[in-house]
Amino acid sequence: MTNQERAKKIMRAYEAEDTYNFPKDGVAAAIRAVADSFVYDDYGLAWLTADDFNKIANAVEELE
Repeated sequence: MTNQERAKKIMRAYEAEDTYNFPKDGVAAAIRAVADSFVYDDYGLAWLTADDFNKIANAVEELE
């Protein structure tokens, strides 16, 4: 999954929530979408670095 695809998934998750009345729900949904983008190894460990998070954040900012 590319960072652009991750960014779109995160924003879709955020926007699917009632962020006007319940802004926390949108943030929680976005965090879950980020967690879903982790890559797991054979031992169930997630591999996503701080640099990966920054790249995803940049991709979210670049969305139109």
